[in-house]
Amino acid sequence: MLGSAIFNRGRAAARRFSKAKDGNVAVIFTLAILPIFAFIGAAIDYTRANNARTAMQSALDSAALMLSKDLTMGNITAAQIPSKAQSYFSALYTNKDGQGISVSATYTTPTSSAAATILLGGTGFIKSDFMQLAGFPTLNFSSSSTTTWGNVKMRVALALDNTGSMSQNGKITALRNAVAGTGGLIDQLSALSKNNGDVYISVIPFAKVVNLGASNYTQNYIDWTDWLNPPTAQPNNGSMGTGSQSLQATLPMNWHAVGPGARCPWTNSNGGFTCTKGPTNSSNTTYIPSSGTYSGYICPSVDYNSHSLYNGCWVSTSVGTGVFCTGSSSCSCPTDSTGGAVSGCSCSTKNGVYSCSGKLYTHDWTQPGPNDTVDNKNQPRVTAVVGWTNNQWTSTNQTPTVVNNWQQPSTNPISTWTGCITDRTQPNDANGVLPATSDITTMFPANEYYENSTAYCNSSVSTPLGPIIPLSYNWSALKTAVNAMQPTGGTDQSVGLAWAWQSLLVGGPLNAPAEDSNTTYNRVIIILSDGLNTEDRWPVYGDGSSQASGNPIDARQALQCQNLQAAKDSNGAPMYTIYAIQVNTSTPADPTSTVLQNCASSPDKFYMLTSSTQILTTFNTIGTALSKLRLAK
Repeated sequence: MLGSAIFNRGRAAARRFSKAKDGNVAVIFTLAILPIFAFIGAAIDYTRANNARTAMQSALDSAALMLSKDLTMGNITAAQIPSKAQSYFSALYTNKDGQGISVSATYTTPTSSAAATILLGGTGFIKSDFMQLAGFPTLNFSSSSTTTWGNVKMRVALALDNTGSMSQNGKITALRNAVAGTGGLIDQLSALSKNNGDVYISVIPFAKVVNLGASNYTQNYIDWTDWLNPPTAQPNNGSMGTGSQSLQATLPMNWHAVGPGARCPWTNSNGGFTCTKGPTNSSNTTYIPSSGTYSGYICPSVDYNSHSLYNGCWVSTSVGTGVFCTGSSSCSCPTDSTGGAVSGCSCSTKNGVYSCSGKLYTHDWTQPGPNDTVDNKNQPRVTAVVGWTNNQWTSTNQTPTVVNNWQQPSTNPISTWTGCITDRTQPNDANGVLPATSDITTMFPANEYYENSTAYCNSSVSTPLGPIIPLSYNWSALKTAVNAMQPTGGTDQSVGLAWAWQSLLVGGPLNAPAEDSNTTYNRVIIILSDGLNTEDRWPVYGDGSSQASGNPIDARQALQCQNLQAAKDSNGAPMYTIYAIQVNTSTPADPTSTVLQNCASSPDKFYMLTSSTQILTTFNTIGTALSKLRLAK
């Protein structure tokens, strides 16, 4: 009876509901809310499942990397991979929703054409809260991770600032410790190498130049043009661009009257140099020697503008007497130590033409000329002009045309070069093209860098610029080179970066080991500098204290960095990963180096440091990042 009564009342309510016309919206909403709740519930369940899967992927990735490293270092055998995989995964997977977790591990041994791999797979499920109402009590998920190694090798080039300011605030010491100290970058990277050649490191100490090593003077990729030429034939001293100042020295009008006892015709403000007492003598002299071995030798001192030594002298060879200049009131006799005209020299006007006459001298430069077939057989030839036709300057013949004709042993043979190399001729200062003897602009200019009364590439000075160390896995030798680094001269980050690039190139001057087509290479450049660019090969760009207007050194480096970043490997991926570090401890602080900041491969690879202590932590951070073997899938 009670059941019939309830049924009858329900049927009556249903009849009244079907005939009701009030509250339609509420009724419809009541009916619609059910599927809405179902969709929301499903979204919640799927989100939980996705979170569980994401956590699984992360744990599998990390476990796979750890297994790869363990196997590479010999900490486990192949047979131990499954159990170790489960152990690592269990410690890493912390998601509370995942249940029924199962992990598998498959190891594939390397072959001649394929690398070793570890494949980790994981499966699991979550218990649904809402989807079970639709007949799905659980939601399954799975993921996998593969590491590939054995054909992934690392080559790291370190371009390290060795300029004078690195002596301040303990920076050079901190840099040595960060790279070559116990647990430093070299230790971090060498730990990744199971076999010789798995990891290579090059060290490029730089200042205004790099030191390639004096023993390389016989190499055919060196451009000796600047090193051999006299000051009047230095293309790097010329103007660079429209309206730019030229610092090129010129021969004086009375050049052919300059000889023993005459006053040096140049000063730092007139030519950029003075005279010395001999071709290898650093003692300046006001007057050209008139006795001794170097009587009549006109030897230029260090260049005040380019901070470079010249490697030769003009020799005064007497050729009688006569007119040495005519047609200009600016012509004059050279003076001697008494302040008067040198003996036998006079000037006068005849028939309205002003001229000067006296003893005449020719002036060959003491590097081999084109006609030398007896001496200096293994040296390049110098074709620079050294005087005027008929030993006379005239108003209609103001350009020297007589070519150097030195046919005796060189006073500064190339074997005396101390190893300095400066920027390549533009545009090759900004690219990685390999040198070719058929194109001198691709070769590397020798230099004799001299600043602060120091020839920095000379190993006998107290603070030498250390030589480049090409790619090597001789960890102790690399550490020795880094620990020997000293603060030296001015800053040209570009030349350091250029040689870091060259050190990674196969077939280049630093003989990077050949690369296997079946091997993946991680090529990394790390550049650290504590200051802004102040000088490079072109003295019109900077004086050693600051750059010229418009920051032309930075402009060249910016182009270089763009070319580095544009380089691609065979798969179309970036060829190089670049880390850039600016150590900014100056007071007041230097501005952020835009060129360094933009040179880094990505914003997270640029580091602005404000204390020396940060150098160690930054290199540790980079070392940790490089230590992570790349996931293949």
